[in-house]
Amino acid sequence: MKMRFYYNLLYRIVWPFFCLVHPIRSIGRENIPEGGAVFCANHSALADPLMVCFAATLRWHIRPMAKIELSRVPLVGWLLGKAGVIYVDRGHADVKAVKEALTCLKAGGKMLVFPEGTRVHDGEDVSAKGGAALFATRTGVPIVPGCDLLKSPEEATAEAERIGCPVLIKARAGGGGRGIRKVERVEDAAKAFIEARAEGEAVFGDGECYMEKFVAPAHHVEVQIMADKQGHVFSLGERECSVQRRNQKLIEESPAPCLDGHDDIRARMHKAARDLARAVGYEGAGTIEFLYSDDGNFYFMEMNTRLQVEHPVTEFVTDTDLVKWQRRVAAGQPLPFEQEDVPVRNHAMECRINAETPDFLPSCGTVTALRVPGGPRVRWDSAMFTGATVPPYYDSMLGKLIVCAPTRDGAIRKMRSALGELVIEGVSENSELQLDVLANDEFLSGMYHTDLMGHLYADE
Repeated sequence: MKMRFYYNLLYRIVWPFFCLVHPIRSIGRENIPEGGAVFCANHSALADPLMVCFAATLRWHIRPMAKIELSRVPLVGWLLGKAGVIYVDRGHADVKAVKEALTCLKAGGKMLVFPEGTRVHDGEDVSAKGGAALFATRTGVPIVPGCDLLKSPEEATAEAERIGCPVLIKARAGGGGRGIRKVERVEDAAKAFIEARAEGEAVFGDGECYMEKFVAPAHHVEVQIMADKQGHVFSLGERECSVQRRNQKLIEESPAPCLDGHDDIRARMHKAARDLARAVGYEGAGTIEFLYSDDGNFYFMEMNTRLQVEHPVTEFVTDTDLVKWQRRVAAGQPLPFEQEDVPVRNHAMECRINAETPDFLPSCGTVTALRVPGGPRVRWDSAMFTGATVPPYYDSMLGKLIVCAPTRDGAIRKMRSALGELVIEGVSENSELQLDVLANDEFLSGMYHTDLMGHLYADE
């Protein structure tokens, strides 16, 4: 109530004088939603925050984010702080500011953010803010060499030459392997950029793309984290997700076999994941993804701020219900364990069962028969049923088959048996492909890389 009082006071004091200099015409005010919302605006003048707030009228209390230097201005800084301005220390990972902003939004408040992070005048060129990558850099987490958002095919060519091929051009909003193009030669970068941008716009409604070094051979390793509102951050094992086709995961397992015998690297990777989550004030379940090379180096790739498809693998090896604890954290409960209380035991594996033909073409139709495997430590996650219609419009995954055994060899044997018991008729699915992978010598060795499927299938 005090904050709203000072906001109204500031509004009534400044508004009459402001109108004399900058008369405001507001268009689209009726589109401001009720409840929590984030206003993103261009920032070219000092008066921009006032313009946005005044245009919205006193019906809404908007809390701008501003540089902390402004708080040191006598009287003005004090009054703005009282009125709800959230001051940000732009030179550091300001966890306090992030948490205050999240608290505001969760309470149904409204925020004003300037994505550029500073004033930008006409004709100025500024770099995009790196989000999680920026925090990764600030917290000492290694990142893959790359560049900011690309503006043109010509810039894509120049950056590919600077970074050195091979590189990946990735849609900012991409996921599930969509919006990604690998570039082997500098001269192909422009075409790849155009294709990735077009796919990003078509699939995600966002054509912005960035570029990063393609690390090969590499392992795709991700660390599961869970964090509560009290500032506790825990890592719950890691998963290897290197079996991929067209950048989509097919098989995940935990613990990562590529880290066997490298407990020091595993510990550093887990600490890096926890440090990154702590730096951004993260709450809930999330996944920090890394590329790991055989020389012992690993690089931050991205953070998935959600519960992922492969989370049952982690639940098996840590005996933890991630969904339950995600809900409890959202309700404000602290996590009731310490890092040493969540050891990884046994070995778990997940196969994604997708609707596709042996030639990797999409399959659709009606499920005419369904029989799923059972038994101890065998899990089938799916919404599929006999009579269900599989349309061609969405992700092809029909279900997830997860098993757990005391050893990796045991998990592989159990998965082969479970796949043999799985019966889905009416729609083609990829269980035979999964069995081929599970019988492959490179996979069985545990030292396979993200190019494994390319060794098995010519089209890769």
